[in-house]
Amino acid sequence: MSDKNLILIALIIQVVCSVFFITDMASTVFGLSLMPTSWMLYELMEISAALGLVIGSIVSAIALRRASKRRQRLETQLKAASGAFMEMLNEKLAEWGLTPAEQDVALFAIKGFSTREISEMRNTSEGTIKAQTNAIYRKAGVSGRPQLLSLFIDDLMGDALIAE
Repeated sequence: MSDKNLILIALIIQVVCSVFFITDMASTVFGLSLMPTSWMLYELMEISAALGLVIGSIVSAIALRRASKRRQRLETQLKAASGAFMEMLNEKLAEWGLTPAEQDVALFAIKGFSTREISEMRNTSEGTIKAQTNAIYRKAGVSGRPQLLSLFIDDLMGDALIAE
């Protein structure tokens, strides 16, 4: 059963049971008798409602535990994917024979920083950054930042978009 269905079942059970108890308390406070019931039937209804709340709580706890495990699994997968991307990125930069400074500039460029922002972070002039980005594009065999980024996106996606 999916987590969504579990949560829905727990919610329905808890709402029905809560409505029973609220109606019971309201009828006691205002002295209303909603319908004549025998003492035994009334006690069975109360026990059923209490059990329903317990069952709803258990089902909610199960759904919460499943959601927590799923979140942990997804975080682990995301870390692995992030590590794989950095590994692939470093391989490409090494393959192109970039200098350490060019590697830094390439990483900043891929992250989307402007030439001015990169120059400020590296304490160099914008002209130096422009010269380094041109060297990066030449070594990578691309004409600009969008093509540089697309090289990595293509590697990440692999054959996923190739039409069959």
